[in-house]
Amino acid sequence: MNWLVDFFGDPAHWSGPYGIPVRLLEHLEFSALALFLATLVAVPLGLLIGHTGRGHLVVVVSANLARAIPTLGVLVLFVLLLGTASIWPVIIPLVLLAVPPILVNTFEGIRGVDPELRDAAYGMGLRGGQVLGQVLVPVALPLILLGLRLSAIQVVATTTVAAYTGLGGLGRFVIDGFATQDYASVFGGSVLIVLFALVVQVGFTLVQRVTVSPGVSRRLKVRDSGATSR
Repeated sequence: MNWLVDFFGDPAHWSGPYGIPVRLLEHLEFSALALFLATLVAVPLGLLIGHTGRGHLVVVVSANLARAIPTLGVLVLFVLLLGTASIWPVIIPLVLLAVPPILVNTFEGIRGVDPELRDAAYGMGLRGGQVLGQVLVPVALPLILLGLRLSAIQVVATTTVAAYTGLGGLGRFVIDGFATQDYASVFGGSVLIVLFALVVQVGFTLVQRVTVSPGVSRRLKVRDSGATSR
């Protein structure tokens, strides 16, 4: 408790180029950029593979990579290759970390849509792109958002490693605190990272409530309650 008071009660931590607001903004910028780039890659690819049924091996490989990829090792590799003059040695490993959950959940969401619903859409005269955009994506949206949420939380937590390359972010409090044995800074930085991840979690929950249609939400609740009763 004393560490919290020492860290958050110190006015120096709330102003200047190394204060909490600046570090928080840096952390947000790194995380948002990595998640944005991962979304640009993973969502269209997941939609395409899920809708056509072709290339599912890519999803399997991606899921396995998500478990095997050593983010810190990849970070060090890209730092050695690209140097520390830009943010890309940090962004690239974060994108590689964020792509698999988005890709897998997008694919599973599209493939998991009831085939009868898909057939009914074709029977109404809708074409491939219309079926995907007007029928499959709205039904699969909860799983797609789940993938985005999982990736966002992982990225926010892992962006801490940006401090290893000399870049900013909330990880600076943790890394610099360990280096100087300032454990109040280590503890305070860790708390900020956890709170940031919780805010992201709540944010995606609110987005899902706004964007997912009530009919799909009710259907998910019925399915989950049925699975629980079994």
